Amino acid sequence: MNDVMKGLALIPAAMLLALSGAVPGAVAQTAGADSNAARDFASGAEVRGQVSAMLAEMKPDQGFMWRPLVRDGKTVAAIEIWKKPGRPAVHPADAEYAIVLEGAGTLVSGGTMADAEARRADLVEGSRIENGKSRTLGPGDVILIPAGVPHWFGITGERLVLLGIKLPKAD
Repeated sequence: MNDVMKGLALIPAAMLLALSGAVPGAVAQTAGADSNAARDFASGAEVRGQVSAMLAEMKPDQGFMWRPLVRDGKTVAAIEIWKKPGRPAVHPADAEYAIVLEGAGTLVSGGTMADAEARRADLVEGSRIENGKSRTLGPGDVILIPAGVPHWFGITGERLVLLGIKLPKAD
């Protein structure tokens, strides 16, 4: 594990504590843990362990894996591992915060999604983003994607590992 990842171990835990403090009854899920066990904290060691377990489980040609770490209803903090870029996406009712834990990539966000097609109520995908803003991503970067904003993650190198936090709009 590199020094940046070790130094960032406190950031996910602090974000999860902040999230759980704002959302009563948050639930943590780690590899092999009971997903219904009431917890309001995931240690840096648990975050690193979940990343390692997910990397070990990914098939060689698998481009993406997502696994919840902390959840309270529709509010979810999850580890996302990207080995290949996905399709541009929009989450109509969910804002998304993310912290880059490992790796490098590119975020394109904003603009207009071409060939938009609803996959589910919470996901619209398209073929590309036109006139979006491009940002280079690396460990420690923090991202906010408001609900309804097109976004796409490109991968530089082996992988991009995020702690992604989905926050649904208030009903």
